[in-house]
Amino acid sequence: MPYRDRRAAGRELGARLTERRAAGGLEKPVVLALPRGGLPVADEVAQALGAPLDLVVVRKIGLPGNPEFAVGAVAGEDDPWYDERTLRTLHLTRGDLSAEAGEAREEIHRREGLYREGRPPPALTGRTAILVDDGLATGSTARVALRAVRRRGPARVVLAVPVGSAEAVAVLGPEADEVICLSQPSGFQAVGQFYQDFAQVGDEEVVRILRAAVTPDAPDAPDSPG
Repeated sequence: MPYRDRRAAGRELGARLTERRAAGGLEKPVVLALPRGGLPVADEVAQALGAPLDLVVVRKIGLPGNPEFAVGAVAGEDDPWYDERTLRTLHLTRGDLSAEAGEAREEIHRREGLYREGRPPPALTGRTAILVDDGLATGSTARVALRAVRRRGPARVVLAVPVGSAEAVAVLGPEADEVICLSQPSGFQAVGQFYQDFAQVGDEEVVRILRAAVTPDAPDAPDSPG
């Protein structure tokens, strides 16, 4: 049965993660949402765990002239990731997509400034980073987000979603220390088919959720000069 909405899915996912935490392996969790759709899910998870809530902004890189067709993704200042097989099929190079990658990065900067309101990202060193989204279709944005999170030095990286395609879960297995997916239904076509209410999450809701969330810890201190 489809979830009623993202928050209902988040409560179920939060219950599963609470059980998982009791069994060990989720010490000092920080919940990181993939906005915008992943944030209501992640908010419920963070509340269930009593954990800080933050986000990882990732943007897909669209095909020139067809921005909805994703050929890659980028997070922060990291190098973009591209689906090399798709590039070969379409006879494209990474250089052909430099403008689209630049636009994606500009949108990341805009969203991070809007959502964080000056708050720095939390420290992840020595903690369990739990990346949450509302579902996995191809897994391309989650892949980029997991790699960006890993570079911040957490003790463990966990990917947690209510629903996903079996193919995406399998592909992302090596990217995380653990993948928790409540349901991998057959006939998966799109995340939205497993929600009764899959309304778009707006910027205003993202800001409101983050303001009300548990305040993240201070960021990692910069390396001292030596």
